[in-house]
Amino acid sequence: MLVPATTSTSAPETPAVTSELIPPEQESDLQTIGKKRGKKRKGKARGGKPRSTPQKPSKWADRCMYAELLEMPDESETFHGDGVPDDLETGWVALAPVPTGKRCLAVTHATAGIAGVVPNTTIRSRVLGKPLLKPFPSSLPPNTVLDCILDENWRFNGIVHVLDVLTWKGQDIADCETPFRLWWRDTRLSELPSFPPSFEATTTQPSSSSETSQFQFAHPVTFMPIPYHTNISLSRFVNELIPLTRVSRHLPVQIPITNPSSGMDLDIPSTELQTVSVEVKSDGILLYVSQATYEPGTSPLSTWIPIRAYTEWKDKDKMEDTTEGPLDKFERLIRKRLSRSPGHHASEPVEIEMN
Repeated sequence: MLVPATTSTSAPETPAVTSELIPPEQESDLQTIGKKRGKKRKGKARGGKPRSTPQKPSKWADRCMYAELLEMPDESETFHGDGVPDDLETGWVALAPVPTGKRCLAVTHATAGIAGVVPNTTIRSRVLGKPLLKPFPSSLPPNTVLDCILDENWRFNGIVHVLDVLTWKGQDIADCETPFRLWWRDTRLSELPSFPPSFEATTTQPSSSSETSQFQFAHPVTFMPIPYHTNISLSRFVNELIPLTRVSRHLPVQIPITNPSSGMDLDIPSTELQTVSVEVKSDGILLYVSQATYEPGTSPLSTWIPIRAYTEWKDKDKMEDTTEGPLDKFERLIRKRLSRSPGHHASEPVEIEMN
């Protein structure tokens, strides 16, 4: 998911950013800033002419379908509507909760050797298509391309969250409609063999006697699908999907057992595994048009409802609890629409927040 890496420095540090909030042009600047710092002066070839080293753009650049933010105008602009799609219950599919992390592509190539041992997978940035990590072994089949979110804490949980599937074993899935793609994603991922991370990670030494050792993955080992929902009635949004998005999820992962008292070298993980629960923070809700194919680049076929607006995310630690984020406004509009629905009964009251 050659000899597997045995130190936590086998992969470069990845900036922890949110999966949907950062616009493409700003993420591009974020990824290239390190290159500018280490840029060397161009030399001159014979004849005094400067050397030119043009770089071709990666074929993986801008291959992800980038969701448009759901525009929900102020209530005074009633002639524009509330921004929520009229056919939300019948024409869309919801992915929720979408975890925080870095949007990326997981790409595999054909390799000869033992599955799960030979590096066959790369994680590439959404905008530039450049590798974020060194190639690593995975249980994914060759010639597969997945739309993913690299978990912000992947070093400690080994998780890559899978949003969508573009290609599977060379077969184009992007031209299929959304419910089929997501069904295919879940079915195929559930069939993958599990490779224990016994020789793929390290354990960090505690810096003080009060701290405990912490297991770190050298590269991701688990490709976990993000839950999708085809039944997205207004009442289900209010009673289930929105509350689910507001809280963190706790997912089980397997890590080698470490026992410092046994006298074993902590850099050599144990072959015995233990299941631990890891926290995965939520970022928002992603909506896909149901009867639509996968379209690279910014697309109206998908829309994004983050918990917090991008302009607010930088100061999230200073934000007051009373601040209404996009998900808060979306819930208020859904409740308002539900209260006016012909199928709404008085026995099922829906409270509407008033400004």
